[in-house]
Amino acid sequence: MKSLLATLKSLVANLLLWSFFVGGLAASTASGAVLDGTAKTAATFAGIAVSLLTGSRIAKKPKIKAFLSKPPTLWFLFLFNGGVAVASYFAVDGVKGIATAAGMGLVALGAAGGLLAGRREQAAGTRARVEEPWA
Repeated sequence: MKSLLATLKSLVANLLLWSFFVGGLAASTASGAVLDGTAKTAATFAGIAVSLLTGSRIAKKPKIKAFLSKPPTLWFLFLFNGGVAVASYFAVDGVKGIATAAGMGLVALGAAGGLLAGRREQAAGTRARVEEPWA
């Protein structure tokens, strides 16, 4: 069992991590409403960097990692992001549409890779049981 100090430390670390993640998302999406020119661009890219770094740290946590590796979650990510990629390619003009489609397509491909890896692991486990009936 964890001590009270360790639990409090973990809680504060998680709150800071999630706060930076949400703050990075907010900075990357809402900077255009407040800033103009170079400051807008700098705030947008800084927000993207902060949200990517903190998001990757959050994704490594055991509970989040277990949730993201479940087949229903992977199917949702694959279908939703693939649909958004196709829709944004046709609905958004220019470079923004292509960049959005490419980014969402990469997420969809990552989810498809997770689905395929899960099928391979499942098939390998089934093969091992068939070859070794005493195991």
